[in-house]
Parts: sequence; structure tokens; C-alpha cells
Amino acid sequence: MSTEKDHANYGRMDKEVARYASDTAVEVSPEESRRLRRMIDKRVLLIMITTYFIQALDKGTLSFAAIMGIRTDANLIGQQVPIAKYLGINIILWGLVLACHAACSNFTQLVAVRTLLGIFECVCQPAFLVLSSMWYKREEQAQTIAYWYMMNGGQQIVGGLLAYCFSLLKNGAIKSWQALFITYGSFSVLWGVFVIFWMPDSPMRAKCFSEEDKKLMVERVRSNQTGLQNKKFRLEQVKEAFLDPQLYCRMLIAICTTLPTSGLGAFYGIVVSGLGFSVLETQLLAMVLGVVIILILLSSAFLVKKYKQNCFIMGVYVIPSFIGTVVLMTVKNTDTATRAGLLISYYIVLTLLGRTNVVYEYLQKHCRTDQEDAGPQVFLTYDAPRYFIAFSTHMGCYALLVLVIIYLRWHLKRENKKKDEMAEFDARNVHAFEDLTDRENPNFRYIY
Repeated sequence: MSTEKDHANYGRMDKEVARYASDTAVEVSPEESRRLRRMIDKRVLLIMITTYFIQALDKGTLSFAAIMGIRTDANLIGQQVPIAKYLGINIILWGLVLACHAACSNFTQLVAVRTLLGIFECVCQPAFLVLSSMWYKREEQAQTIAYWYMMNGGQQIVGGLLAYCFSLLKNGAIKSWQALFITYGSFSVLWGVFVIFWMPDSPMRAKCFSEEDKKLMVERVRSNQTGLQNKKFRLEQVKEAFLDPQLYCRMLIAICTTLPTSGLGAFYGIVVSGLGFSVLETQLLAMVLGVVIILILLSSAFLVKKYKQNCFIMGVYVIPSFIGTVVLMTVKNTDTATRAGLLISYYIVLTLLGRTNVVYEYLQKHCRTDQEDAGPQVFLTYDAPRYFIAFSTHMGCYALLVLVIIYLRWHLKRENKKKDEMAEFDARNVHAFEDLTDRENPNFRYIY
């Protein structure tokens, strides 16, 4: 597709964006950009961090509940919608569903509420990726995503401590795991109401900011070359997506990343207690796991920001996962020393999360896939406590992921070279907010 270089095509630009975007790029000074970012952090980043913490805490309840008695008690064996308002409504709904877990008494009921919980919670990550690209500059996004994604670690620290506190509830009207679900669900509902009233849907609709600041907030992300919002469906863009190898590479990356992490997270309590740790020790060790996760995510964000080598860093974070998984599969739990070694190996496997953080930064849009629910299914009861089938599946994911990363890096480097040879670069960035795909936009360059 060809574009006129001397002026923006307002026919391909969202009307709300066009009201605040200038015809050509407006320079925003570093000082002004930092001031705007601090304003955005208070309204947007704070909400994303807290919401993701609550979501991670809510998802982690089943892991803690599993070692608090729910398996026995429930007889278990083995964008046209305003994005902030939509997010808030889903938070309220998942809070209500989470509280309903306390009423479950069998596997069928748990499947029903977990399915509903997944439907409402799946909004979170795609919404945050859209918000991150809408409010933050491209070079800021890896750090921004790391801040809210590291709440997976925060959940382990706080969740482990809270789970221990709830486990002290004895001989009450409700069981400890039921109190856990009711408390977390009730708080989530209250937080969802707060999000609806506090968080703006976009820079253009942010009543909490002045008109001048809103214009500057729009201009500061012009260099992203990914636009802000578009509400018109274009069939040709769908066809382009399905013919683009990146789509299938990203699908495979999502599968190979999400399947192991979702399983390791959901079955943390069962896997670690299977190494011989007591319920109390398992819950408290979750706090150590949280610190490990935060360090992994911060390190990956730092490396991405410093070296700008996304694919290479993803590949580096595969190596420890390989090593840790091999140890878990081959070393038997015979004494205290091997038990400590296996626990450390489990932590090492979770360097996988560093790769996940890079994936989220790398993908401008992310669809939550079925592996989020499929991951725990490979941890079979009859395969406990060493779970050879599960960890063998993870090894296959790691091997496939390495191959996909190598190909994707080669492909993106080649695509950038083709664009450079076309010599259509527009220094004024007049087309930055138009509804153009990465292939159509002459200024867009891939970060690989």
C-alpha cells in the first residue's frame, strides 16, 4: 500500500486521535515527557500493577487451596468498548465468581466456576498490553510491562503469607480455603469499582488531564508507529495477518511459554509438597519463590532495555529452564540435601518467566490462549510426585521455542532490511496515527 508522504490521511485515522494529534510530529522535551509519564503512572500504571497483583493472587488461590484441603472437601481426583470500564466490569465479575468457589463441593462445580473465572480474567493481559502501547513510548514499554507482570512474584510473597494465616482458621463455620476465596473475591469486587471511576480509557478521554497535556500525551507516543486506537474493521488487514509468518511464530511462542508457566504456577503447592515439605513449609517457601520471580523479571527487563535484543534474550532464558527441568526429572528425592537441590532446580526452571516478560513486551497485541488452562492438565495424579510426563512436555516446549526464536529473528531482520532498501522513511512521522499495519507503515521497524 502506498501512502502520501506530505500529509496525514485522516480517512485512516481514528476521529478521537485526530482531534489531539498534530499534522506532523511535535517535539516533547525530555523534562516534559518525564512530567507526563509521572501523571500517567499515577492513573494507569498504579491500576495495572494492583490489578495484575489481584489477578495473580486470585489465580494462585487454587494452588494454596489444594494443600489446604479443597481436593478432599470437593471430592477431586487428580476496543469499541471503553477499555478501562470494560476492565473494571470484568474485575467485578471475576471477583464474584472467585467468591463462588467457596460454595463448590465437587469437581463439576469447580470446572464451571474456573471456566467463568478464566473468561473474565483473560481480559487482563491483552488490556494491559493495549494500555501500555497507548500510554507509553516504545522504549518504556518493557519496563512498564515488567512492573505489572512482576506481580506474579508479589502474589507469591503476599499470597504465601496470607495462605498461612488462613490455614490457621480451625473449627469455624467455614473451612480455611473457603474463607480464602470469599475474602479475595470480595476485595476484587471493590477494586473493580475503583478502576471504573479512577482509570481513564485513553489519553483522549482522560478528563483528569488538561487539554494541553492530553495533546502532549498523544504526541509523545507518535514515534511508536503503532497508533493509539482504531475502531474500523478492515478485511485486508485480517488477510495480511493470516499470510504473515509472524502470526504463527507468535502463536507458537505463546503456546511454548504459557503451557509450562501455567502448569508450574497452578501446581506449585502440589509439586513442592511432593518433595517432602509440609503444608506450612510449602506456603512459606512460596514467599522465596516470589522474590526469585521478581528478580528474574527485573533482570530480563533490564537486559531488553540495555541491549535491545529481544529474541536473543528470550533464547538465553531458555537455557536455565532446560537445566532445571533435567535435574527435576533425573534426581531422586532421597534426603535433605537432594530435597533442597530439587527445590532450587524448581526455582531455576522459572527463569522461563523472564522469557515470558520479553514475549509480552515483544507482542503489541496478545491473545490469551487455551494453554493457560491446558498447562495444569499435564500434571497427572498418577505421575506424582516427579511428574515425568509434565516435565517431558515442558522440554518439548523449550526445544520448539528455541527453533521458533531463531527463525523469527532471521525473518524480522530480513523484513527490516527490505524496508530500508525501499527508502520510504518519513522523518516527520505524519502517518504514525493512521490505521496502518506494520507492513503498510514505511516508518515501522521491528525490534528483534
